[in-house]
Amino acid sequence: MERESFEDQEVAQLLNDNYVAIKVDREERPDIDALYMSVCQALTWSGGWPLTVLLTPEKKPFYAGTYFPKRQMFGRIGLMDVLEQIHRKWEQDCEALDQLGDELLADLQSLDRKNSGRAGEGGAGVPGEELLHEAYALYRRQFDEEYGGFGNAPKFPSPHNLSFLLAYSQMYNQPEALRMVEKTLESMYRGGMYDHVGYGFSRYSTDREWLVPHFEKMLYDNALLAIAYLEAYQITGKLLYAEIAEQIFTYVQRDMTSPEGAFYSAEDADSEGVEGKFYVFSREEIEEALGLEDMHSYCHVYGITPEGNFEGANIPNLLQGLPDDMAERMGMNPLGLRTRMEEWREKLFAYREQRIHPSKDDKVLTAWNGLMIAALAKGAKALQKPEYAGAAAAAADFIWHKLRRREDGRLLARYRDGDAAIPAYLDDYTFLLWGLTELYEATGQAVHLERALTLKDGLLELFADREGGGFFFTGHDGEELPIRSKELYDGALPSGNSVAAKLLWKLSVMTQDVELKTAAERTAAVMATAASEYPPGYAMYLQAHLAMASGGREWVLSGKRDDSALHGMLAQVQQAYLPDAALIVHWEGDAEGILRLLPHLADKPAINGGATAYVCRNFACRAPVTSMEAVRELLASSSREA
Repeated sequence: MERESFEDQEVAQLLNDNYVAIKVDREERPDIDALYMSVCQALTWSGGWPLTVLLTPEKKPFYAGTYFPKRQMFGRIGLMDVLEQIHRKWEQDCEALDQLGDELLADLQSLDRKNSGRAGEGGAGVPGEELLHEAYALYRRQFDEEYGGFGNAPKFPSPHNLSFLLAYSQMYNQPEALRMVEKTLESMYRGGMYDHVGYGFSRYSTDREWLVPHFEKMLYDNALLAIAYLEAYQITGKLLYAEIAEQIFTYVQRDMTSPEGAFYSAEDADSEGVEGKFYVFSREEIEEALGLEDMHSYCHVYGITPEGNFEGANIPNLLQGLPDDMAERMGMNPLGLRTRMEEWREKLFAYREQRIHPSKDDKVLTAWNGLMIAALAKGAKALQKPEYAGAAAAAADFIWHKLRRREDGRLLARYRDGDAAIPAYLDDYTFLLWGLTELYEATGQAVHLERALTLKDGLLELFADREGGGFFFTGHDGEELPIRSKELYDGALPSGNSVAAKLLWKLSVMTQDVELKTAAERTAAVMATAASEYPPGYAMYLQAHLAMASGGREWVLSGKRDDSALHGMLAQVQQAYLPDAALIVHWEGDAEGILRLLPHLADKPAINGGATAYVCRNFACRAPVTSMEAVRELLASSSREA
C-alpha cells in the first residue's frame, strides 16, 4: 500500500483535501494498534496489516479494513473508491457515521468489560489441570507429522508453544510432547527460514516445509526461539540445539546490537526493493564465492539447483538432511564435512557482505530488549558462558539508565538517536521483568533482582486491574483512548498478562510475598477463563499454569563467593531444566546485597561455612545438602517428581 497508494500523487491529493492522514508505528504505539485492530475484527471478522481505519475527529472509528489496492480489482474495493464514497457520505450525513462510531465503541467497551471481569467469575487460585491436558490434546491434533509445526502454511515459529510442550513433557512424563518439539525445532532449522549463511531466523515460513520465509528478521522471534532451543538442549543434551542458540546470539551480537549494548528491533525483508535479494544465490554466485569443486559439494548439501527454489534463485537449506546424515550419504567423515561446511559458510558470508544490506530498524524497544536479555541470560546458565550474561547485563544497564524518566523512574518504551519516549506498556514492564529475573539467576548479582522488584512495584501500581484482576495494556497515566484494553491472547508475542502471571508467581516464591502470590493467581484466573475457549492460543499462560500446579519450587545456594564447591553446585543447577523453579544465590557476608531484599534467607545459612543447597516447594524445605553428589540426586529427583 505504501508504494501503490501512499506515495501516489492522486491518492495523496484526495487524502490531503478531505482527511487528516495519520500513520501509526504499531511497534511504538501498540495500544493504538490493538484498539483499532479490534475495530477491524469487529467490522470484518478478520484482521491484519496494513490496517486502515477511518475515524471521526473525536477518534470514533466507523470503517476499517486491511489491504486496499488503489482502485477496485479482483472484487476488492480500492482505497480511492473508499475515500471518495466516505467523503460523500460525510458531506451528506456525518451524523450517521458519528452514530455508527458510537455504537461500535459501545459494543467494544461491553466486550472489554466482560473480558476484564473474568477474575471475578473464576475466583482466585490455581485453575484445574484439565486445561493443560486439553491444550496438549489440541496441539497433538494440529501437529504436522511430516514437517513439524502446527497447522498449514503460513507457519509461524510461536516458540512459546514449544516451551509449553517441553514443560508439559517433563511434568507429565509425556515423551510425545517432547517428540513434537524436537521435530519442529529441527525442521525450522533445516529449512530456509533459518539463515544458514549469517544465522538467525526469519519472521515466518510461507510454505508448510519451512523452506521459503518472509525474510524479515525480528529481534523478538530470535529471542524466543533461542530460549526454546536452549530448553530443548537442557532436556535432551543434544548439542545441535545449543549450537543453534549460540548462532542466534552470534547474529544478534554482530548485526543487531548498538555500540552501547542495546538491541535493535528488526531487519527488513527487502533490499534494493526486492524481497529476499540479499539472502538468495544462483549456482554461478556460489561458484564465484567458493570455486567450482566446492560449489558442487555445497549445492548438493544445501539444495542449490539450476532452476532455483525461490523465483529462479536459491535459498540455502538442509531439507535434504542434517550434516551427519549428508556425510553418511556422501561417504564422508561427519567431522570433516562439518569443517568444510563452516569454511563454505565463511566464504559465502564474506561474499554476501558485499551486497546492499536490508534496512535495519535501529530503534530500541524496551519489551523486545527484555526478551533478548532473558534469552542471553538463559544461555549463560544453560551453556555456562558468562559472556552471554555480560551482553545481557549491558543491555539491561542501557534500558535502566536511558529508558527511565529521571524524575520518577517511569519506564519508557522506545529509544532512538538519543531520544527516549513514550510511557512504557505492560509488555515493556513484564518482558523486562523476565529478563532481569533470568539475569539475576545467571549472575547471582543482587542489583538485577533489586531492579526486578522495583519494576514489579511499577507494574502493580500502573497497570493492575484491582477489580477484575489481571493487567491493562496501558498504565493509568498513559494517553486516554476510547477503550483501555486488556490483552490476554498469546500471539506472535506472549501477552503481558501471561508473562505477568508467570513472573509474579516466581517472584512470590523468591520473596515469600503472599500479595504477589495472590496477584499471580488472580491474573491466572482471568487468563484461564479466556484460555478455556482455545487453550493453544495461550501458551505462555499455560507455562504459568504449570508452574502454579507444580507448587512454588525454589533452590537456594548459600556459601562464600570464592568457594569453588558453591560455584560447582551453581553450575549444576543453572544447567538443569527447571522451568518452574526459582534460583537464589546467598553469598555469605553479603548483608547489604541479597539479605536486604530477601531477609528470610537468614534462615538458610552456609552450614559450617561450606557450600549448602536448600530445595523448597510450597514454602516447605527439605533438609539442606552440602555435597555435589547430593545436589545431582536432588536435581534428578526434582525431574522425576515433575
